[in-house]
Amino acid sequence: MWGKIRQLWQIKDLRNSLLFVMAMLIIFRIAAHIPVPGVNLDNLKDFFSRNEMLGMLNILSGGAMSNFSLVAMGIAPYITASIIMQLLTMIVPRLEELSKEGASGYQKINQYSRLLTIPLAILQSYGMIMIFSQSSQPILGSLSTFELANVLMVMTAGTVFLMWLGELITEKKIGNGISLLIFAGIVERVPISIQQTIATFSADQIINFLVLVGLALVTIAGVVIITEGQRNIPVTYARRIRGHRMYGGTDTYLPMKVNQAGMIPIIFAISIVLFPGLIGQLLARSGSTFIAKFGQILMGITQNQLIYGLLYFTLVVAFTYFYTSIIFHPKQIADNLQKQGGFVPGLRPGEPTANYLSTVSVRIMLAGALSLGLIAVLPIITQNVFRLSTFVVGGAAILIVVSVVLESVKQIQAQIAMHEYEGLG
Repeated sequence: MWGKIRQLWQIKDLRNSLLFVMAMLIIFRIAAHIPVPGVNLDNLKDFFSRNEMLGMLNILSGGAMSNFSLVAMGIAPYITASIIMQLLTMIVPRLEELSKEGASGYQKINQYSRLLTIPLAILQSYGMIMIFSQSSQPILGSLSTFELANVLMVMTAGTVFLMWLGELITEKKIGNGISLLIFAGIVERVPISIQQTIATFSADQIINFLVLVGLALVTIAGVVIITEGQRNIPVTYARRIRGHRMYGGTDTYLPMKVNQAGMIPIIFAISIVLFPGLIGQLLARSGSTFIAKFGQILMGITQNQLIYGLLYFTLVVAFTYFYTSIIFHPKQIADNLQKQGGFVPGLRPGEPTANYLSTVSVRIMLAGALSLGLIAVLPIITQNVFRLSTFVVGGAAILIVVSVVLESVKQIQAQIAMHEYEGLG
């Protein structure tokens, strides 16, 4: 490992890329600590301490939401826009044609995602302001129409700024820029969590502390296994003669990931499972008794740990199947194999191969979906069974951190290998 790190630092291009990425992350963290003008930070901190449901949304914003900073929305609107465009690609024929045009088509779809991010950022910023306005202690105070428009413009610009930073980071091929921004926000909170643990630690908590560390290690190991786990489907390419040369005749495999959806199902599930509680907070202060009671019922859904956990787990499993069905196309893969002269041993090319791939995908997806669901509700289980502080073993946070680290390591190793081949040339 140390040899790879030394080799990374010795390669000038990689060293410059790494320093650039670190500089962009520092800029992001500085922006995350600059509050929107007029914010009462003390009241904001108190509001977050009394609303646990906002914790996961704060993770997706890289910790910027809890400061109501210039980039408080994080890159959540861009993630939402990207997911919407992926769904529309399946429905709108024009977008489906673009997705088949290769790099140029995906570039146009990404541009549409960027444009869609702006109205989504405005809507989500307005929703956040309305949620904060429900606080018993004023966070922003009374805003005029001009002041509200100014805050919305600043928060939307912050989202666009982070989207730009993320794309700059991605271009350096050190990792996915959007994921690294979320990663930086999670990691930034680790020292604070450790400091709080040390400050409140006592000798009678040693067993709880050891259980916490053990759960964290088991969770990290489980995430690595799920992220790296794959089923290799054997593929054989028939021999073909072109002119005086023979091609093909090789045996290889088609890798199928256990978790093909990544962290997208958890992001989907968080957005939906928190929605009733957020709407309930808005309705609970209504002047109408009926609407206020209905708002309290919605708030009770997320406040009841059992209902919240079961709903969260079910949504993660369901969205894992749903999102995988969007990004994994057995028929298209089978057709490509047939065009290239490849086949799965024992199966006829075309429809039988597509059915086989679909069956295998559903089976291994079950393990991936259940594992993701368990990781998602792990903080709830830990809190109710062991009565422990759950930030360190927060399932979604660990999944994001481990996934980002693995992806970045693979990209860095690929660049190191490329430089080694160039040196041999």
